[in-house]
Amino acid sequence: MWIADNWNDYEVIDTSAGEKLERWGDYLLVRPDPQVIWNTPKNNPGWKKKNGHYHRSSKGGGEWEFFDLPQEWSIRYRDLTFRLKPFSFKHTGLFPEQAANWDWFGGIIRRAGRPLKVLNLFAYTGGATLSAAKAGASVTHVDASKGMVTWAKENAAASGLSGAPIRWLVDDCVKFVEREIRRGNKYDGIIMDPPSYGRGPKGEIWKIEDSIFPFLELTAQILSDDAAFFLINSYTTGLQPAVLSYMINTVIVRKFGGHVEAQEIGLPVRESGLILPCGASGRWCRQE
Repeated sequence: MWIADNWNDYEVIDTSAGEKLERWGDYLLVRPDPQVIWNTPKNNPGWKKKNGHYHRSSKGGGEWEFFDLPQEWSIRYRDLTFRLKPFSFKHTGLFPEQAANWDWFGGIIRRAGRPLKVLNLFAYTGGATLSAAKAGASVTHVDASKGMVTWAKENAAASGLSGAPIRWLVDDCVKFVEREIRRGNKYDGIIMDPPSYGRGPKGEIWKIEDSIFPFLELTAQILSDDAAFFLINSYTTGLQPAVLSYMINTVIVRKFGGHVEAQEIGLPVRESGLILPCGASGRWCRQE
């Protein structure tokens, strides 16, 4: 498992009964987590001193309950700053477990010895975009949500990256890749974090089980001949590490060679010392 254990401003403090207690900078949040199927004593005082609690509804969805929590605040990871705010369906605008991947491809970019051109698809609020840009890459950031792209730009400004070579695009990722194929554009590194289900800006439907393999085949066409890395993330239960590995081996290794690894990603839990699983990632790189 790849573990995001280099945080100072974030930690999972405890987990029990379908929920996790987290510290986001100076604030404590309790949020649901479907992986937490165990029921252990909630002895940590943070459970009672929380600043925000997202309650799941038995009918689906849910709502936030706040206790002295600002509308927005910031945390840092290494040289990056992220603006946070609680919004729909329990999210805060950041997936801290992805720091394990930021460190991985950031190292590849720094060691490349040449400027790399990176594409970040389904790019959300820009954690991967900023990590790649900070490491020295020029980045194309694509997300179908105008609000998410605006948020990512705010994170870039907060991280001192307003002048970095980042191209911000509000677009359907499939249609964007199809156009890049026609234009003959290529990328040295590609990152994708596809949703389980979603709609593009014009109502295009994305269902990951049906769409991901054809999209991977499409995206492989815009990897440059001397591409350095490829990363795919999955928060969908059916797409286990072995499935990600098989897809990457089938599509990318067959064409480019290189090395594939796929693992669960996770976050350490302070109270238990165990690791909370948070999805899976498949990584391809030219060299180990």
